[in-house]
Amino acid sequence: MKVNRKILTASVLTAVLLAACGNNEGNNTEANENAAGNTNNAAENTNNESNIENETNETNENEAEETNEAENEAGEETASETELDGELIVYSSRNEIFTDALLDKFEEDTGVEVRALHEAEPLQIQEEAGNVQADIFISNDIGGLEYLNQEGLLEESDPENIETIDEQFRADNNEWFALSTRARGFIYNKDMIEEEEVPSRMEDLLDDSYAEVENGYAITRGGNGGMIGNVSALRHEWGDERTEEWINSIQENAAGIYEGHGDIRRAVGEGTHAFGLVNNYYYHQQLEEPSDNNVGFVYADQGEGEMGAIANAAGVGLVADGPNPENAQAFLDWVLEEENQLEFVGESLEVPINPELDPPFEEAVPFSELQVQDMPLRELGNYFEDTRQLIEDAGLDLELR
Repeated sequence: MKVNRKILTASVLTAVLLAACGNNEGNNTEANENAAGNTNNAAENTNNESNIENETNETNENEAEETNEAENEAGEETASETELDGELIVYSSRNEIFTDALLDKFEEDTGVEVRALHEAEPLQIQEEAGNVQADIFISNDIGGLEYLNQEGLLEESDPENIETIDEQFRADNNEWFALSTRARGFIYNKDMIEEEEVPSRMEDLLDDSYAEVENGYAITRGGNGGMIGNVSALRHEWGDERTEEWINSIQENAAGIYEGHGDIRRAVGEGTHAFGLVNNYYYHQQLEEPSDNNVGFVYADQGEGEMGAIANAAGVGLVADGPNPENAQAFLDWVLEEENQLEFVGESLEVPINPELDPPFEEAVPFSELQVQDMPLRELGNYFEDTRQLIEDAGLDLELR
């Protein structure tokens, strides 16, 4: 909402000075007296004019001060009362249960109407490049954000509080930045399998014997953002040949291939499968369930000399040439406020990237305490497109069972 500034103005009243003339009739004495009287009157008039001028100057100065104060107050009032209006178009690849509360809060705090498209993919932003629809892209995969950045589909920003996010979790010119992070590993049902029987490394899934575990194990379809990031990290570590072998192995041996990780954690919790490959926060979520919560979690590749857990992060990108640039910039400023960084984590139970913020879930292991793969997360963007192709060639991108 635009507030019209009212600038106060004042008019200055000036006095009209009148001089009285003496009578010329009479004798010389009277003339002299009159002349003396006129002289005295002129002097008095001069003094009066001086006093009036001083009073006028004081009046002008006081009115000028009052005018300046009024202008300052008007300016302050405008700054405090200015509100955003219009709308913000958000595309999100995250599950809407993780973003709805965040976007609702932005609406309440700012008055901006948010229109959200859930389950959007980075390629949709690319397809709409000639007719940009989105202002903000929320992604659960940094690789997807950096891919869009490399394609010139995001634009730089300088939001307030960006320094709370370490440089490894944002693009060079803040075209995107991450707010929460997670690590890959295996959720398992404690009633079905012992921790020692659960894989401890990603390469363990090359072993066909895990297909023989009671009720088997579960993975997501290859097109899932988490799986794309997982495969990209393996390509970085192993190269394409061994990674392709790994894809073929899990495709053949997994007892269940699901649309998302939420499906896997529920299936493992209820005993449909013994374990599943997920991000750690799905383990946190299953522990919060009123039932089917006797589950554990193994962070992958934590042994000495092993590659470390595959990590990824969720964040936001500023879409280039979006229809509502002012509201988009305001959203970036808003989401970096500490309370809203925690709101971004929200129901996902991921771990905040800001080291000053405690994880919202007591079972969460701080990111700094994990042995993590030695690969900058932004590197995932270099692998994104070829990884998708590798997964599609294997047929894992669409398969569900």
